[in-house]
Amino acid sequence: MVLTADERKVLTSTWAKVSGHLDEMGGDALCRMLTTFPQTKTYFPHYDMSPGSKDLQHHGQKVAKALDNALHHLDNVRGTMSDLADLHAYNLRVDPVNFKLLAKCFHVVLATYLRADYTCYVYLCLDKFFYLLAEVLTEKYR
Repeated sequence: MVLTADERKVLTSTWAKVSGHLDEMGGDALCRMLTTFPQTKTYFPHYDMSPGSKDLQHHGQKVAKALDNALHHLDNVRGTMSDLADLHAYNLRVDPVNFKLLAKCFHVVLATYLRADYTCYVYLCLDKFFYLLAEVLTEKYR
């Protein structure tokens, strides 16, 4: 998957608009995923699953930081996410479908934060970015 120069520009400018809220957005997206897709809870048996819990916020911050890191390294997403891909494939053995489920939840969260700035084209660019991340994170499963 290749992002065009214009898509990269849209991603960068859109991400800048929400960069001050990444930690809370990560927790919100994670909470939405666990609520909407309860089968994903199996990977977090030791977490307090209540909305806003410290466990969800902390892990959500990790997710948001990984997204932020990937977005700042669009020329080398595979290299940037390699360690995370190894962790999820070999140690945690996360079902690859969960990356797509989390992306859906991030779309909802981003739409909530961006409101009118969350246009069809912004959605398309973000969706390509999330697809790229899911692709990179699942490559180690093959």
